[in-house]
Amino acid sequence: MAASELYTKYARVWIPDPEEVWKSAELLKDYKPGDKVLQLRLEEGKDLEYCLDPKTKELPPLRNPDILVGENDLTALSYLHEPAVLHNLKVRFIDSKLIYTYCGIVLVAINPYEQLPIYGEDIINAYSGQNMGDMDPHIFAVAEEAYKQMARDERNQSIIVSGESGAGKTVSAKYAMRYFATVSGSASEANVEEKVLASNPIMESIGNAKTTRNDNSSRFGKYIEIGFDKRYRIIGANMRTYLLEKSRVVFQAEEERNYHIFYQLCASAALPEFKTLRLENANYFHYTKQGGSPVIDGVDDAKEMVNTRQACTLLGISDSYQMGIFRILAGILHLGNVEFASRDSDSCTVPPKHEPLTIFCDLMGVEYDEMAHWLCHRKLATATETYIKPISKLHAINARDALAKHIYANLFNWIVDHVNKALHATVKQHSFIGVLDIYGFETFEINSFEQFCINYANEKLQQQFNMHVFKLEQEEYMKEQIPWTLIDFYDNQPCINLIEAKMGILDLLDEECKMPKGSDDTWAQKLYNTHLNKCALFEKPRLSNKAFIIKHFADKVEYQCEGFLEKNKDTVYEEQIKVLKSSKKFKLLPELFQDEEKVLSPTSATPSGRVPLSRTAVKPAKARPGQASKEHKKTVGHQFRNSLHLLMETLNATTPHYVRCIKPNDFKFPFTFDEKRAVQQLRACGVLETIRISAAGFPSRWTYQEFFSRYRVLMKQRDVLSDRKQTCKNVLEKLILDKDKYQFGKTKIFFRAGQVAYLEKIRADKLRAACIRIQKTIRGWLMRKKYVRMRKAAITIQRHVRGYQARCYAKFLRRTRAAITIQKFQRMYVVRKRYQCMRAATIALQALLRGYMARNKYQMMLREHKSIIIQKHVRGWLARVHYRRTLKAIVYLQCCYRRMMAKRELKKLKIEARSVERYKKLHIGLENKIMQLQRKIDEQNKEYKSLLEKLSNLEVTYSTETEKLRSDVERLRMSEEEAKNATNRVLSLQEEIAKLRKELHQTQSEKKTIEEWADKYKHETEQLVSELKEQNTLLKTEKEELNRRIHDQAREITETMEKKLVEETKQLELDLNDERLRYQNLLNEFSRLEERYDDLKDEMNLMVNIPKPGHKRTDSTHSSNESEYTFSSEITEAEDLPVRMEEPSEKKAPLDMSLFLKLQKRVTELEQEKQSLQDELDRKEEQALRAKAKEEERPPIRGAELEYESLKRQELESENKKLKNELNELQKALTETRSPEVTAPGAPAYRVLLDQLTSVSEELEVRKEEVLILRSQLVSQKEAIQPKEDKNTMTDSTILLEDVQKMKDKGEIAQAYIGLKETNRQSPQDYHMLNEDGELWLVYEGLKQANRLLESQLQSQKKSHENELESLRGEIQSLKEENNRQQQLLAQNLQLPPEARIEASLQHEITRLTNENLFYEELYADDPKKYQSYRISLYKRMIDLMEQLEKQDKTVRKLKKQLKVFAKKIGELEVGQMENISPGQIIDEPIRPVNIPRKEKDFQGMLEYKKEDEQKLVKNLILELKPRGVAVNLIPGLPAYILFMCVRHADYLNDDQKVRSLLTSTINGIKKVLKKRGDDFETVSFWLSNTCRFLHCLKQYSGEEGFMKHNTPRQNEHCLTNFDLAEYRQVLSDLAIQIYQQLVRVLENILQPMIVSGMLEHETIQGVSGVKPTGLRKRTSSIADEGTYTLDSIIRQLNSFHSVMCQHGMDPELIKQVVKQMFYIIGAVTLNNLLLRKDMCSWSKGMQIRYNVSQLEEWLRDKNLMNSGAKETLEPLIQAAQLLQVKKKTDEDAEAICSMCNALTTAQIVKVLNLYTPVNEFEERVLVSFIRTIQMRLRDRKDSPQLLMDAKHIFPVTFPFNPSSLALETIQIPASLGLGFISRV
Repeated sequence: MAASELYTKYARVWIPDPEEVWKSAELLKDYKPGDKVLQLRLEEGKDLEYCLDPKTKELPPLRNPDILVGENDLTALSYLHEPAVLHNLKVRFIDSKLIYTYCGIVLVAINPYEQLPIYGEDIINAYSGQNMGDMDPHIFAVAEEAYKQMARDERNQSIIVSGESGAGKTVSAKYAMRYFATVSGSASEANVEEKVLASNPIMESIGNAKTTRNDNSSRFGKYIEIGFDKRYRIIGANMRTYLLEKSRVVFQAEEERNYHIFYQLCASAALPEFKTLRLENANYFHYTKQGGSPVIDGVDDAKEMVNTRQACTLLGISDSYQMGIFRILAGILHLGNVEFASRDSDSCTVPPKHEPLTIFCDLMGVEYDEMAHWLCHRKLATATETYIKPISKLHAINARDALAKHIYANLFNWIVDHVNKALHATVKQHSFIGVLDIYGFETFEINSFEQFCINYANEKLQQQFNMHVFKLEQEEYMKEQIPWTLIDFYDNQPCINLIEAKMGILDLLDEECKMPKGSDDTWAQKLYNTHLNKCALFEKPRLSNKAFIIKHFADKVEYQCEGFLEKNKDTVYEEQIKVLKSSKKFKLLPELFQDEEKVLSPTSATPSGRVPLSRTAVKPAKARPGQASKEHKKTVGHQFRNSLHLLMETLNATTPHYVRCIKPNDFKFPFTFDEKRAVQQLRACGVLETIRISAAGFPSRWTYQEFFSRYRVLMKQRDVLSDRKQTCKNVLEKLILDKDKYQFGKTKIFFRAGQVAYLEKIRADKLRAACIRIQKTIRGWLMRKKYVRMRKAAITIQRHVRGYQARCYAKFLRRTRAAITIQKFQRMYVVRKRYQCMRAATIALQALLRGYMARNKYQMMLREHKSIIIQKHVRGWLARVHYRRTLKAIVYLQCCYRRMMAKRELKKLKIEARSVERYKKLHIGLENKIMQLQRKIDEQNKEYKSLLEKLSNLEVTYSTETEKLRSDVERLRMSEEEAKNATNRVLSLQEEIAKLRKELHQTQSEKKTIEEWADKYKHETEQLVSELKEQNTLLKTEKEELNRRIHDQAREITETMEKKLVEETKQLELDLNDERLRYQNLLNEFSRLEERYDDLKDEMNLMVNIPKPGHKRTDSTHSSNESEYTFSSEITEAEDLPVRMEEPSEKKAPLDMSLFLKLQKRVTELEQEKQSLQDELDRKEEQALRAKAKEEERPPIRGAELEYESLKRQELESENKKLKNELNELQKALTETRSPEVTAPGAPAYRVLLDQLTSVSEELEVRKEEVLILRSQLVSQKEAIQPKEDKNTMTDSTILLEDVQKMKDKGEIAQAYIGLKETNRQSPQDYHMLNEDGELWLVYEGLKQANRLLESQLQSQKKSHENELESLRGEIQSLKEENNRQQQLLAQNLQLPPEARIEASLQHEITRLTNENLFYEELYADDPKKYQSYRISLYKRMIDLMEQLEKQDKTVRKLKKQLKVFAKKIGELEVGQMENISPGQIIDEPIRPVNIPRKEKDFQGMLEYKKEDEQKLVKNLILELKPRGVAVNLIPGLPAYILFMCVRHADYLNDDQKVRSLLTSTINGIKKVLKKRGDDFETVSFWLSNTCRFLHCLKQYSGEEGFMKHNTPRQNEHCLTNFDLAEYRQVLSDLAIQIYQQLVRVLENILQPMIVSGMLEHETIQGVSGVKPTGLRKRTSSIADEGTYTLDSIIRQLNSFHSVMCQHGMDPELIKQVVKQMFYIIGAVTLNNLLLRKDMCSWSKGMQIRYNVSQLEEWLRDKNLMNSGAKETLEPLIQAAQLLQVKKKTDEDAEAICSMCNALTTAQIVKVLNLYTPVNEFEERVLVSFIRTIQMRLRDRKDSPQLLMDAKHIFPVTFPFNPSSLALETIQIPASLGLGFISRV
């Protein structure tokens, strides 16, 4: 595919940028050939038009796919160019915190300016033995590659570390040397590797200084050759140095320091030994204060001085020489303070008695006057005369500085010589690895002679580097049979010729130095004349005639000519050197200059192996420089060129390995990347040249299998053939049409640059299309499923909703109808009720109103009536008065008027009389009047009649009224009388009332006072009551609070005590495990030293071929330490042990018993300490729970005593059986003896036996009586048991707490709580309602409580009485039954023989006590206190019984021993008597017919062998035994059983010498077998199993009660009787520990090669994880080829281990421990490799790991080993795999990760997140901010900062006691073992 076709839309490119060097941009449209402008969009979103160069039309470099970013090897990038390299390094350095990256054969190391935990010994062990490409880039990987190639190719190696100042060259070289020292070790005991490492602090102190770029900058180059012997162990080292920067001694720039040693001296000036040096602080001396920065942050110069002195001591520099070095250094400091006074322009003087010069002369041991003279003068010699010339002040200062530099340079050389002497190999060197720590390419604003030499050296190294890279490329092409095309690369030979060729710069410089009047200016002119315009690499600056420019491979550098000649000549006045040589008081000073007069050839070497031409030491310069050629004085440039040639010859003779150190920024900020500075150094160090050479050919290389695995997705099924190579060829021809873009090699496919990116693009497009299709299909299927599910759910919901709605509607209708009906009746009822209520109210109102109105009307009528009557009478009276008055007035007026009228009438009459008409008129008026009067009369008559009727009626009514009135009057009269009487009474009453009123007033006043007093008292009482209530409530609350606090405190105390107990128990367990681990490590170290001792002894025996006379090597282990093998027995104490004399070479026994016994005592002490701590914790817990210890609450005796009693009884029974058997055998032997004299009553043997039997029978009778007495005492004690009342009160909080704790049932606690509330509850009545002070209520409550108390006591007494009666009835019944049983037993015992009676009685007693215990347990099941008291009494009785049994046991043992003695005597008597009987007598004696029953021989489980057959036994049973045959055909542990049965027989014979010899031979035989076949798993497993079984047998049959619980009575009879082998048990336990550790090492060696391949690299689930492109460092293929281990290989190996251990009969607990250790090794190795391999940290790999772990867990389940703790050891690996798979974006994810990964350390979590690498484009990288969030959340977690797990860690092993049920007497010895010389007993 053409390159231009890749520039499509969305393609990403790199464009130059002045700030960031390169910027990333994205194409907005496709590029078409001929376009002059590219439409780009930067990452920040800004659009840009990028103009192409019209001449070259070069397109910007393409950016690699994100999946390739962050690769371990830069050559794995598809596009190899500068921006890709820079970006990859930045991503690894900033985002992943990875400082190492491969670039082909080069390791690029970026200085992090921060201490990283990646250089520990665990990391070294992880890289040891690994292929360079299998692990992440590291300096240890380069060192391992060099070490491996040295051992594999038998070729010397070199590690070239380069870089500019501050890039970390020295540290990298130091770590490389540390790696060699750690992995190889030393061939001698002189610790050469420690000396090699100790040379670093010395060289750093005298050769390193602080610069503006680096706090510990090496100011010299060094090449250290580390020598190895044939076994590739360090035997020595040699150091060469190059171009020490001497000018720093006398001058330092701003912010820089002199060499560290000067500041270390000044910081240690106060030390007593340094008082004579008269030192001050660093600011006092001129040579240390010029830089103005005497202190480095974080560096303590005084401590560094201590390290320097310790390193000097380790390297053999004595204290006197050290003080001499410090004197010279102090003298240099004082010399720098020497000042000069000018006398004139050409001369100067030193002030008289100048203190600095005086101190300098005193320290150097020279004359003051001579030194002062020659500091101000110089000697000039001509052909005829010599004269002395004064020098100016400036020249004097320069001469002083030159002298100081010269002294320091010679001292530097002297120290290097002594370091080389200390590191010199004592044996012949087989090979070496050189570490070159040399300055990188340097360019400053002012570049002088030093920079010129440095850059010259870098030109030579770059040329060698280019040739090596070119050579490797050519070898790779030829190896793969690819056509080799010449690659054009930069050749810097012209630049080297410019510098070192004839008439080159160095030649012209040396020539100018020889000229009498040579100067820098004339030399510059010669350079211009020779090279300007003739050499393209040489230029002249435009504005300077004293400088020149050289075009180096890295950059153009402008050098200033000033100072070149002076530095090249290195002038120092000879007279000053002579003065120093003349020192007689200071012997070290002349040594510094003793080699100056020797003239050495350029290629010769000193005896110490260093190159002298690398030194700056030269002879003193003469006054006339022209005479230097006569003395053949070599210039500095000439020396440097020769030493550089020698270095190149050395490097060319070795295989080089390159480390390029990069300085990321100039400010020493941690993990800060400056692109400009980085790209400058990448160009300067040759990394980009390597990239360019690789890119020029076929940089991308894939194996056919990797290519097939990666790009299988691009192939169709028909394209896949069985031949992978042909398949890849066919596919590539279809994918890439241009065949020049790839080549097919033998094993690899080679691609041009960019082709892998193109293939990745096609693969990503195919995967993306497949993903889209899969997503489309799956989403469609999911949506259809979802639709169907939703439709079904909707229909179901609709059905249910509609049904629900219908039901609701029907319900609504029913409810509506019911509601209407209810409303109707309700409303009717309400209306009726309201009506009735209103009617009733109305009627009531009406009645009231009408009554009120009637009453009002009646009152009104009554008032009206009375008013009318009053008015009538008043009106009548008034009318009458008015009438009378009116009548009187009228009458008077009438009289007056009538008189007047009469007078008028009279006058008229008198007049009328005078007329007739008058009379007529009068007559007419009279008639009318008469008629009117007549009518009036009639009317009056009618009225009169009516009035008469009314009057009659009135008379009638009047009469009735009169009668009434009369009666009323009479009544009134009577009432009047009564009223009079009442009036009198009223008067008396009024008087009394008056009196009463007075009394009332008095009473009221008194009442007021009383009420006031009562109110006051009531108020006071209420106040008091309220106060009392408040106090009561407060007291209640306080009481409740106190109770709560007490409960809380008790709970807290209990919890804290439990927590403390758990924690302290855990801590004690941890301490015990640690102590056990230390002890087992000591055993391991002891066994290693023992093996080494044996090896050395064997080597010595091989070296000394002549054996010593009289010495014979045996397997005996008796030595001077044999006294520690003594054992306690009654017989052996009085015996003398034979002393064996051995040769001195055999004095060191293979078994150091003193060490074993000390360790055993230590373990015992620790166990006792643990037990004491446990007891103390128990005591504290009891003290916290029990305030008062009562007699009835004694702690129950543990069940161990019961077990002890049962064991004692069983032992007693077994002893009785043995006695009975022995007696029966003796009787049979006596009765069956043919000689009647032996069995005759008068025979001595018969008498002895009879007396013995009599004594035994008497003793048995006594024991029987004692048992009966004990039984009677037990019965009496049982009858004396009385129930005790419960006297617990609530006063003591601790007792309350005990009672609460004893209430196990929740109902009891609830009932107690209710009772407590009832007692504390207050009466709701007020106190003052009963009486004023509430005494009645208190009395009432007291009576209630008293009644309750009495009632409860009565009930408890009643209940206890009933219980007591019931128990007494039960006891009476049981006593009756017991009496019957006792009678039956007595009757049976009387029928038994005497020897069987005691056995029967004891058996019966045991049965009785057991039944009684069960009975009382059932009886007191509801009352634990009574049962507890019963148990206490029972325990007391058992203790007494145990004492009696112990006494009886002692007596029985004594009787047994006496019986044995008498049996031996009887046997001797029988033998003697049989010898005295003649054969004839035997024949003549009549034989009585006796029926003898046939009986099989009863074996005792012992094996008898002769002492001389012991070695044969060990040989056949241990040394030559084949484990496989024994494991398959015979019972497991057979050798252990056989050995123990032999030990039993020796114990039976009471032969301690035989026991000791057999056990010692056994132990040494096992050790020999394991030493001989220690790499065979079956052998080690077999003897671990048998050793443990032997140990268990020694415990099981030791006679100790703790080990006899599971024994049968027959097994108890087989216990050892004479010897206590506890110490040998400890020795065997230690041996088992050593075998276990050896077994673990064998397991580890077998599993180690399988783990990484099977757990990480192999794809158990095929196709999940794709293979990413790799670089030059090919990793191990993850495809399961032949010979590659898989997970199935691991599981098969685990099955093999497990089956072998099971066949050997290994204890199940021990198998669990072995499996746990195996799984820990698997988990630790896998996790460690995961943490060191970036390519393994991906999502798919996490899935693979989890699947593999699940397979291992399934294996555990199949083997029933899930409870072995093996799964827990895999927890860190499981969490790491989960961490790879979980989501890693949000804060919730961070919280989940922190809670999930509790078995991983913070460093491990951060490391995994940093290493997480997407395998496909669909995965996302972990953001740096997310990692920071994780770190912030985990900052408070206290865990180990160690990154890797300790894969070598071995868990401390324990051997739990596992008794065997196999009977020893049933064991048969197969003939295949060849043990015919032993016999069963």
